[in-house]
Amino acid sequence: MPGQTSDQRWAAQAAAGDQSAFRALYRAHVRPVYWIAHGILGAAADAEDVTQETFVVAWRKLPGLELQGESILPWLATICRFQAANRLRQRRRDQAHTTDAADDQLPDVVSVEDQVITAALAARIAAEVGTLNELDREIFRLCASEGYAYQAAADELGVTHAVVRNRLSRVRTQLRGAVKEVRDA
Repeated sequence: MPGQTSDQRWAAQAAAGDQSAFRALYRAHVRPVYWIAHGILGAAADAEDVTQETFVVAWRKLPGLELQGESILPWLATICRFQAANRLRQRRRDQAHTTDAADDQLPDVVSVEDQVITAALAARIAAEVGTLNELDREIFRLCASEGYAYQAAADELGVTHAVVRNRLSRVRTQLRGAVKEVRDA
């Protein structure tokens, strides 16, 4: 439909069973979801597992999703936080069975304040990305989300290396300001 964001279009198509649309959502959001998981769990291997679990749950729940807003990232972040909390509980159970020593590395509870900040941060970043023009959103998606080198993104978009470098620098500055606003709040 005209006027829909990529996330809205991909979510609707994926909800109807389109695996390529779901792959597009995955590529667009796997890194932010990973970093949310890593921030909660502190271990790369667990963050990778939770990221995958997040997308498995998302695939299962997409048919019932009514996407509010332009980005699916806040919804994915919520799923990720629940999966990470489950992983923390599982760690505690596993360690309770293997040792009687107290676990000093794991928090007793997941900090609600940290989760609110993480959710607010994900929503703020998604909102800020939504304000970008089409070219800037594509540059951000390719370079920041999918890990393209500047020249590869330039080739993909039919622009120069300098255009990608300059626009991405401007986008990052804009996003840093948004992140600072959330952290200062």
